Amino acid sequence: MRLSVVLDCADPLALAPFWEAALGYHRVDAPEGYAALVPQHGEPGPVLLLQRVPEPRTTKNRMHLDLHPEDPHAHVETLELLGARRIGGWIDELVAEGVRWQVLADPEGNEFCVVEHVG
Repeated sequence: MRLSVVLDCADPLALAPFWEAALGYHRVDAPEGYAALVPQHGEPGPVLLLQRVPEPRTTKNRMHLDLHPEDPHAHVETLELLGARRIGGWIDELVAEGVRWQVLADPEGNEFCVVEHVG
């Protein structure tokens, strides 16, 4: 079985470069109104499909992506340079279980997290 994650947005082509950089993915052909991003050749991961929708996001996401980069702090800084914004600070509520995270919003306001594994 293959898994695709679909993210509603206003402008898939404008948002695609942000998510390409955030995930290390590359864009492949997709129908008009969509941008399809896939992992680099041989890398695991779901397809991310950015889908144009007419209505704006009005409430908190019901589902979001958690990114687990090798250097979470550097990745957050890079994403901010690409248009992400932090929502609050690093959340430590599960640090005893070995993780903490930073909530961010992409340039259209879609929320996601960058996760840090702590020892």
